[in-house]
Amino acid sequence: MVEVTEHEDDAVIGRAFRWSVVGFSAVLVMVGLVVCVIWRPPEELPERVTELRAAENPALPSVAIPRVIFREITSEAGITFQHNSGATGEKLLPEAMGGGVAFFDFDGDGDQDLLFVNGTGWSEGSEASTAVLYENDGEGRFRDVTAGSGLDVPLYGMGVAISDYDGDAHPDVFLTAVGKNRLFRNAGSGRFVDVTDAAGVGGLSSDWSTCAAWFDCDNDGDLDLFVGNYVKWSKEIDFQLGSTLVGIGRAYGQPMNFEGSFPYLYLNQGDGGFEDASEASGVRVVNPASGVPAAKSLGVAPVDLNRDGWVDLVVANDTVRNFVFSNRWDRTFEEVGALTGIAYDAYGKARGAMGIDTARYREDGVLAIGIGNFANEMTALYVEQDRAMIFVDEAVPAGIGSASRQLLTFGLFFFDYDLDGWQDLLTANGHLEEEIFRVQKSQRYEQPAQLFWNSGPEHGCRFYEVGVEQSGGDLWEPIVGRGSAFADIDNDGDLDFVLTQVNGGPRLYRNDQSLGNRWVRLRLRGSGQNREGIGAWIHWEVGGWEFWRQVMPTRGYLSQSELPVTIGLGKAGAVEGLEVVWPGGGVQGVGGVGAGRLVEIVEE
Repeated sequence: MVEVTEHEDDAVIGRAFRWSVVGFSAVLVMVGLVVCVIWRPPEELPERVTELRAAENPALPSVAIPRVIFREITSEAGITFQHNSGATGEKLLPEAMGGGVAFFDFDGDGDQDLLFVNGTGWSEGSEASTAVLYENDGEGRFRDVTAGSGLDVPLYGMGVAISDYDGDAHPDVFLTAVGKNRLFRNAGSGRFVDVTDAAGVGGLSSDWSTCAAWFDCDNDGDLDLFVGNYVKWSKEIDFQLGSTLVGIGRAYGQPMNFEGSFPYLYLNQGDGGFEDASEASGVRVVNPASGVPAAKSLGVAPVDLNRDGWVDLVVANDTVRNFVFSNRWDRTFEEVGALTGIAYDAYGKARGAMGIDTARYREDGVLAIGIGNFANEMTALYVEQDRAMIFVDEAVPAGIGSASRQLLTFGLFFFDYDLDGWQDLLTANGHLEEEIFRVQKSQRYEQPAQLFWNSGPEHGCRFYEVGVEQSGGDLWEPIVGRGSAFADIDNDGDLDFVLTQVNGGPRLYRNDQSLGNRWVRLRLRGSGQNREGIGAWIHWEVGGWEFWRQVMPTRGYLSQSELPVTIGLGKAGAVEGLEVVWPGGGVQGVGGVGAGRLVEIVEE
């Protein structure tokens, strides 16, 4: 056994202590080095300053918008109509929606007459009012011929669609309403007969119908009828929703709070009667989430979207997606709104859509669809891409979007107001709430119309907003605009127009252009029951450019414009080449047509 002495223990302990001190010192040195590296002051770099510049909008081509004065001549023309919304302070939604208007030649004398759709009082003992019919004297002065016409029937009217549905050479009148719709057959000599029940197109007394359009759904030669319905509505439902504005009180209800409603499609049987094909045709779309009707329709545009010779339907819906009904050639339709790009805005949102119209407004002939929307949503301009039934909203680059954003647009149509051949755009605007400015400072109840001039192919067919200096001050007087329609009321070749108001008088504007541009007017005569050629396309050439117009009176919001087609020639003296593509696909060539003439083209 080895004994360890006390002295040896002390030596071992001392050596251990010295090595510990050395190790600890080394650790401290390493930590110090790391700290020095980490906390080393950054190397001073030279100062760099990036110059900031304000964003610049791309320069627009310098154009001179032509000066065309529109003179308001309502009283001078003899029009005294006043729309009656029936409002007594209860704030019932139909009271805010207004009514449509139509230009048509009811007496066959070649002049464009006027029909105003009217509301009426809600309760027993309230003022009963009717639609009002005015006869044109050929020079733009009108005489009220409503009394005894058969159209003097009280109803809460909304929209109007007019055509010669029975092929007897007299245009007939269909009125949509809150409640039962009405069809009046034109018996001639200024008399209309209510044939609603016999025809089977009245709908239900609980309906709220809005837009309507005559078109040949099945290419059988006669005109069928589409009727759009808005929302499921009654006074009781309206009061139950209890809509209010902060600081104001009761307000008009928002359509998103009401259930949707199915449209109607009536097929013409050729004997004065119609078959209700609404369910079998595929135009009744159900909301897959709720199982209720999806449509809340305010506008419809019949147009052949895919150039297959069959008319399709584009339906403008309020706060839900727009519909596109593609014609399957067998009296049925497929809803393809989302696939075409027309259902929503660029962000995939539904808008508050009202009036609608279509046009081939560019030199390449692509189709465009204009839709008026709610305030702060801007007017839409869906433009066809490569003729593939795919559309993109080009309102902003086309010059319409930003300028229209603040306004609430109802009426909308394309027309060539300066007779240069290129279609321009006009909108009728107005809010729903009289006191909206107390809630939204940027909004007003009465709003001015907007006119956009098409600059033509030299400037990309871009639209430019027309101002007071180019059109005179009358057009820009703020109104509570709703329906709109155009026609040549005084037979001078240029296009005049009318705007309607809620609970007020309309505004009739005469086109006093003096640009020296020439024109031709065309009227079609079909060989079958569709005597007016509704749905036909007219194609012509002037000065090396090609132009297109569709014969379609259904335009805008609840309204109808004249059937004759105005061709603006600019400074040219004649149409160089012209052809008509009749409904059903038949193509008929027409020789050159000189300026300043109304030409009737009869189907061969």
